[in-house]
Amino acid sequence: MLSFVAIPGWADPVPDSLVPGGTARVVEIIDGDTLVLDDGVVVRLVGLQAPKISLGRANFVDWPLGDESKQALGDMTLGRLVGLYYGGRRTDRHSRALAHLFRVEDGLWAQREMLDQGMARVYSFADNRAAVGLLLAAEGRARARSRGIWGDAYYAVRDPTSIADAVDSIQLVEGTIVTAALVRGRHYLNFGDDWREDFTVTVAPRDRRIFQADLVARGLEDIALLAGRRVRVRGWIKSYNGPMIEATHPEQIEWLD
Repeated sequence: MLSFVAIPGWADPVPDSLVPGGTARVVEIIDGDTLVLDDGVVVRLVGLQAPKISLGRANFVDWPLGDESKQALGDMTLGRLVGLYYGGRRTDRHSRALAHLFRVEDGLWAQREMLDQGMARVYSFADNRAAVGLLLAAEGRARARSRGIWGDAYYAVRDPTSIADAVDSIQLVEGTIVTAALVRGRHYLNFGDDWREDFTVTVAPRDRRIFQADLVARGLEDIALLAGRRVRVRGWIKSYNGPMIEATHPEQIEWLD
């Protein structure tokens, strides 16, 4: 069971899955999920993805609400002292800190506030899964109210039958699993009758153990029992026998029934 470390006077208790990593002041906002601290450290807010903006990149088209997302992060953190907390891998390949941020003055959790405002969506990784359930709940509240990005068709949750045009993008896809199978160590969740063309979610053999443990915890020891379940899946859409998401950790799949 998830528990919290309550800090007197703080609005958001710190999940006990996170460990403190020091404090610093925010001096620059790069975009809705990246900022710079007064010690020169660049922080990538782990657990979410904000709308992308060009940042000087040629031929890059800004995503809708990118500037608004950057402004929202600035309003809550720029010039403020923040505490860094970690729940997994601490740096990425660009040497950015992968941290959760809590405003020192009142404990506001930047990730949860951005999601509550609809200024970002949850995006997690297998090596950084701490507190994702809480972030999904915040995103769900904003989506239910069509706040921020959830009022824009660009970010709409997609249907498995209408994502052929979404290859090479990050999407949320909601639908019913038609068949589920384990083939040569790989899980396949098929969302249509024709696995050669319809949307599929796969789990590679290297990631299967963590998914299997999650299924057992749900009383679903046999993957075939997933047929008929309605789920919401998030991830990068590839093209392989139709559109496909390769899931690397259970938090990418929300069980809707």
